[in-house]
Order: sequence, then structure tokens, then C-alpha cells
Amino acid sequence: MTLAPPDLAVVAAYLVGMTLFGVWFTTAQKDLRTYFVGDRDVGWVLVLVSIVATETSAVTFLSVPGLAFKPDGGDLTFLQLAFGYVVGRVLVAWLLLPQYMSGDLFSAYEVLKQRFGPGVQRVASGLFLVTRTVADGLRLYLTALLLQYVDLGRFIGVEWGVGPAIVTVGVVTVVYTYLGGMKAVIWTDLIQFVVKVAGAALAGVFVLKLLPGGWDEFVSAGAAAGKFKLIEPAFDRTVAFNIWAGVIGGAVFSMASHGADQLMVQRYLCARSLGQARLALVLSGFTVLVQFLLFLLVGVGLFVLMRADLFPEAVGRRPDEVFGLFIVTRLPTGVAGVLVAAVLAAAMSTLSSSLNSSANAVVTDFVRPLRPNRSERENVLLSRLLTAVWGVAQMAVAFAAYRLNEDKSVVERVLAVAGFTTGLLLGLFLLGSLKKPPRSGAALVGMLCGFAAVLAAWLPSVWGPPVLAWPWFAPLGAGTTVLVALGLEWVTAE
Repeated sequence: MTLAPPDLAVVAAYLVGMTLFGVWFTTAQKDLRTYFVGDRDVGWVLVLVSIVATETSAVTFLSVPGLAFKPDGGDLTFLQLAFGYVVGRVLVAWLLLPQYMSGDLFSAYEVLKQRFGPGVQRVASGLFLVTRTVADGLRLYLTALLLQYVDLGRFIGVEWGVGPAIVTVGVVTVVYTYLGGMKAVIWTDLIQFVVKVAGAALAGVFVLKLLPGGWDEFVSAGAAAGKFKLIEPAFDRTVAFNIWAGVIGGAVFSMASHGADQLMVQRYLCARSLGQARLALVLSGFTVLVQFLLFLLVGVGLFVLMRADLFPEAVGRRPDEVFGLFIVTRLPTGVAGVLVAAVLAAAMSTLSSSLNSSANAVVTDFVRPLRPNRSERENVLLSRLLTAVWGVAQMAVAFAAYRLNEDKSVVERVLAVAGFTTGLLLGLFLLGSLKKPPRSGAALVGMLCGFAAVLAAWLPSVWGPPVLAWPWFAPLGAGTTVLVALGLEWVTAE
């Protein structure tokens, strides 16, 4: 299966356009302040859009519909996590955000340096770099699963497939991020946000159009199959989607992902004031909730189509692949190209942000403290080089995921990776928020114990059923880190 030439032209034009957009901002990158934090002159609307665009990756676009589509147990209970996400962002806005906005910071982990010293700063930054590379490599892999059906290889005379798709998306994203820095990332986030939301809405319209009974059939068939179940009240520590894991686990996970992750903190640092950063962060939680609902309803529609024998290609397919199949087999010429461009927008907005933030973390947390006399020009050149290096690393992870070819949902794998480590970082930031933080040694021991606790909870799922669902990883890691550090400080206090 492949797209028609007009659709391929739309996708190719999108890729070329994003590259040229990076070129447009090249001359503005005179120092690290402009390259990494947009000269701290970005309005709250753009910051809000950038936050949402960054976390709405191809995983959201392709894998979240699959959660509702699943013939066995698919429904809307994933939204319970979004309730927790709103709570977590409000807590970050008032507990952690003032620390980031109080000085001329480039990296979230500079706060840890102020509270604990450079050792804790570098450990936290290194953990961020590893987590970000693995999670976004998986996101890149999922994007390539769709692009394997988009034979762009005919334009350049090469055999097409998942591998070339990984390289194409990775290289284009590296190029415009390398050239344009944070300003290019934020403005392309705006374009990509509009494209992907419009694309998802357009897909929903065509799902209803293909159903003979339209909206009424969608509602009645979905309800009969239990697809509109929203709340699961029963507590089960091994189940990811119940109200307890959603609100508690989701809130702590969101505190970690939006309060202790350089990818998000860098966006707040671009805002003009603390008030504008707070407004953007809190509103982003409600925006993401609406987005999740849209993508899940698309998944319900795809299930109804399959049950009505109007989408037989979906039978027996992995849920992650179903939306991509719908795009290339059921949408008319022109519309399919727009939807594929929307998937690319979802992927590239996250990947470009990740590359810029990873380069920022290396320069700010490792290079500048060790070599403070380097010129701004040298640091900008190094930042661009590191953008390319992390791009290659993410492509390597994507290739590894392709070779493993596991059946597990990509969205759950990505969130599990993030929950595995971000809770530890959140624990460090919570300790640093105390009036009298523990010593750096106690903080690091607490983090190691937090890692051991999460590892012990995760390992059984490698060879059998899980003993703890992934939304609880962040609370477990953060709680263990804080309690062990405070306990050790108390025991060793003179």
C-alpha cells in the first residue's frame, strides 16, 4: 500500500517547508539566550501551544486511538490519566515554577546545582538525557510505522520501508532544529499543532461519513461495545487505567514530566514572566485533556467501522497500526496526505524540542561549568553539533525498537520509560524545595534507592504479569527518593 502522487506531494512539501523554516531563523541565533530560550520574549499563547505540541507526539496521534480501538477492553479510561495531569500541572505552577523563573537560568537542573551542588545537577541532567533519548526514539519508531506506507523513496530512487522512514524524519528534524534553535522549534510547534489537531478532527469527520448511520450509529455501536466507559472505580495496582492510578499516579507523573523535565521547563524559561508561564502551563492541561478525548473517539470510530465490515484491513492488526492503515486505505486523495503530514507534525514537534533540550542540557550542565571561558559563538556551534548527535542517538533507538518488534503498545512503553526515571528527578526537586534541603550525598542515595524500588517493581513485567502498573512508577520513585534522603539526613545529623 502507498499513497497517491498528490498525497506524496503534500508530505514532501511539508518536509521541505519545515526545513526552510529552520533556515529562516538561522541568522537570529547569535548566543545561547536566543538559541535555547528564545531571548525570553515568547508570549504565553505560543508557550502554551509549544507545551501541548511537544507532548502530543506521534504516539498520541497513532497509539492513543489504538487504546480505544482494542476489540478486547478498549474504551475511554485512558482519560483518567488526563484528570491527574491537570492536577499535577497546577501543583507545578505554584510549587516549582517560581524556582525556575527567579534567575537567568537555561536548564532546570541549574536549580539543583544551587541547592545541592554540581554533582547532583549532572546526575539529574544525565538521567534526563538517557530517558529523553529512549522515549523519543520510540516515538520516532512509531512514526516510521505509518511512513512505511508512504513511498517517498520513489522521489529519490531508493527502496522504501521503516528504516528509510526513520532516517528521513530524523534528518529533517535535526536540520531545522540545528539551524533555527528554540525560536524555530516554537514557531514550528504552532504550525504543527494546527496541522495535527485539524488532521485528527478531519479523520473523525470521515469516520462518521463512512458509517451509514453516521453519528447515531457511532454512538449506539460504541455504547453497545462498552467503548464509552470513562471511569474505572476499582483499585488494582496492576491496572494502569483506573481512577486511582489516573488521578494520583497521573498527577505525580505530570509533576515529574512538567516540573522536573528539561524538555518542558525550557518552554517556561522562554516566557516573559512567571504569570505568563503559569497561565500557559495550567491551560495546557485542559487542552491536552480535550486532545486525548478527540483521539480516543477516533479510535472508537475505527472500531465501529471494523465491526460493520467497512474497515476489514484492521482485523488482526496491532492497535498502534490501525489509524495509520485507515489513513492510507480509507481517506480520499489529498486528505490522506494532510493526515500523514499531521502525523509528521506530531512527531517532529516533540523530536525537535527534545533535540534542542538535550543539547541545552549538555552545554549548560556539563560544558559551561567545566569550561566557563568559551565564547558564545563556540557554545552555539557546539550546541548545533550536539543537536545532530542526539538526533543520531534517537534514530539508533528507533532502529532497535524496530528490530525488537514487540507487541506492547508504544504509548505504554513510552510512558513507562518516562515514569521510570522522572519520578526520581521530581524527588530531587521536591527535596530542593525544602527550606533546609538534605546534603547532596543523602539526595543521591535517596535517588539510587528510588531507582532500585522502581526497578524491582518493573522487572517482573519482563517475564510475566506486572506487579505494579506504570502510572505508579513516578509516585514510587519520587516517594522513595524523598523518604530515604530525609531519613538518611536525620540519622546522620550531628
